[in-house]
Amino acid sequence: MFALLMGLKTISPKELNQLIQDRQVTVIDVNSRQSWEKARVPGAVSLDPANYTEGELPPDKASALVFYCSNPMCRKAPSAARRAKGMGYSNVKVLSAGISGWLGANLPTHSGN
Repeated sequence: MFALLMGLKTISPKELNQLIQDRQVTVIDVNSRQSWEKARVPGAVSLDPANYTEGELPPDKASALVFYCSNPMCRKAPSAARRAKGMGYSNVKVLSAGISGWLGANLPTHSGN
């Protein structure tokens, strides 16, 4: 919801799962460390939504990036995605359903550190 209001493209859990299968995406979890350890999208990296640096993102500005946080009402992922766009990344999306939507779609997760 907030992603669309901020002019960002969104992606569904099913669409993201397909990109992961095709190995064509960098998935970025901006939830708390506790949430990341409990359940995350497979292959996701954990970044601080307000303080990550360009060096923590892929060097290719055309790389597909998908940010997510906890649920559709969370603003952290859209804010972090907008920062990436401001750094010059052109293929940025938000999993607006968040990890709750991913879990609700019964898709695989990783846990632990």
